[in-house]
Amino acid sequence: MAAPAPKQEELQPHAVKDQLPLVSYCLTSPPPWRTSPPLHPPISLASSSKYIFLLLSPAGALVLGRLHECRISSANGTDGYVLQWRGAAEAILLGFQHYLVMLGTTVIIPTALVPQMGGGNVRSLSPSLLCCLPLLCRSLTGKLAPFSDWQEEKARVIQTLLFVAGINTLLQSFLGTRLPAVIGGSYTFVAPTISIVLAGRYSGIADPHEKFLRIMRGTQGALIVASTLQIIMGFSGLWRIVVRLLSPLSAAPLVALVGFGLYELGFPSVAKCVEIGLPQILLLVALSQYIPHMLPLVGTAFERFAITMSVAVVWLYAFFLTVGGAYKNAPPKTQFHCRTDRSGLVGGAPWISVPYPFQWGAPTFDAGECFAMMAASFVALVESTGGFIAVSRYASATPCPPSVMSRGIGWQGVGILLDGLFGTANGSSVSVENAGLLGLTRVGSRRVIQISAGFMIFFSILGKFGAVFASIPGPIIAAIYCLLFAYVGMAGIGFLQFCNLNSFRTKFILGFSLFMGLSVPQYFNEYTSVAGFGPVHTHARWFNDMINVVFSSKAFVGGAVAFFLDNTLHRRDGTARKDRGHHFWDRFRSFKTDPRSEEFYSLPFNLNKFFPSF
Repeated sequence: MAAPAPKQEELQPHAVKDQLPLVSYCLTSPPPWRTSPPLHPPISLASSSKYIFLLLSPAGALVLGRLHECRISSANGTDGYVLQWRGAAEAILLGFQHYLVMLGTTVIIPTALVPQMGGGNVRSLSPSLLCCLPLLCRSLTGKLAPFSDWQEEKARVIQTLLFVAGINTLLQSFLGTRLPAVIGGSYTFVAPTISIVLAGRYSGIADPHEKFLRIMRGTQGALIVASTLQIIMGFSGLWRIVVRLLSPLSAAPLVALVGFGLYELGFPSVAKCVEIGLPQILLLVALSQYIPHMLPLVGTAFERFAITMSVAVVWLYAFFLTVGGAYKNAPPKTQFHCRTDRSGLVGGAPWISVPYPFQWGAPTFDAGECFAMMAASFVALVESTGGFIAVSRYASATPCPPSVMSRGIGWQGVGILLDGLFGTANGSSVSVENAGLLGLTRVGSRRVIQISAGFMIFFSILGKFGAVFASIPGPIIAAIYCLLFAYVGMAGIGFLQFCNLNSFRTKFILGFSLFMGLSVPQYFNEYTSVAGFGPVHTHARWFNDMINVVFSSKAFVGGAVAFFLDNTLHRRDGTARKDRGHHFWDRFRSFKTDPRSEEFYSLPFNLNKFFPSF
């Protein structure tokens, strides 16, 4: 009798994970001082406290160390722990890499705004920051801004924005969501700032320096008022009500468009100097994705520090092209983007300068400008919510409870208030590129981001040193964005694992919200670039700005459409509730219902006793 044919293995879908697996260091586990050997057999811990262990190092010597664990729940409900040494060396290097990544946006925005505000003239602008400015300013004013010069005002604004970003990042990591999120400048606030620049009450000022000061004070007043929106919605708990209605289905388009919606800052800017931008992309992909598998013994270092290594190599390559005369007879535009000696930042930055509140004078207030800036603040609030969700995923933390998310939005409002008090000419939101860096390095440690904030404050005070890194050519920065923005977008797509993709309701909501999130802002931006003003063009400029800013944000439009449809279409249907993945997040809608929430999101120094989360 013939033996029965072997039973064919059943195909099983991949298990749903509340926390992202294969993360080297999660939210509460900092990178090690030295590489520690794995524990054999694995040690099971019953709580989240620290223990002292004696282990044998690879050399055979006894090593005394303190271990820290990051709890991860498996699909079957059992808990496991990823144990790592506590240390500082690797964390410092990773923190510097986060500083390097956030520097691009931090300098691009003031470089776009300050010349429009009346900043004076010295020599030339930094090629590292011009890659995205023509598109940005053409979409806002209908014409290219005069990118001709660099002066003290620009250097001071950049230093101030960097200084305040460091403070805001520390506040967010200690008192806000406690996620490893960098809080930096936001493109959302550029449009209302340009509107303030074009206001008629400043057109009659002849002295450029006086005009700059007056516009800066008007921007400060608008930011101070706009900050109250996030402060009230966050600390009052109003935003908690909104976040509780989020499901994986409505969060997916929001988070995806937070990353994918910035595609204009990617390859179009790389192509402005393709001979250095394209090698940066190829080298970064090779170092971060291929080398770790080809050389497993040293692959971890390449995986975690791929950006620092690739930037150093390509920056040196661009320097050799510059000194070798490759761009000697090139058009001025090509020289701006490609050369490494056209920044003017090092010469324009002071050796030591400490930003302080009201350094530009007392803020001024205009009702229309404040309303326009409040609209930008609301858009930034929505975009930052998507950013926080992506950060929590790449930090291998559980979904952020609504009360914690609301608390973080409140502290982000405090950050915008600091922007107004110090005079950064821009508001704050979650840095998308730094959120993507968490995914690229697989390091979601809170301590790394706090160290990064220290670098921001340090280099903002010692301006000459910070200006050296700020002079990196723009196509190199744009090449980095191609990977980092993609990681954030995929964090949103990853939430579809909780949804039923065979449901036509799911297909409609997901497809329609993604399409409208890309299509509507494209119409607004194209209209503005051609006409010089947005589709909404009434006699009330503040009303025009409010509408145009809201509908120019891809993440806001897509997230709003998905949120509305998901909470109104077949809301009472029990099957639809499962299809949208709502039940997977039920235990995270309250701070107390999952024990991991306290481990990840509780306030330090026992502050939860005085400021409890719900």
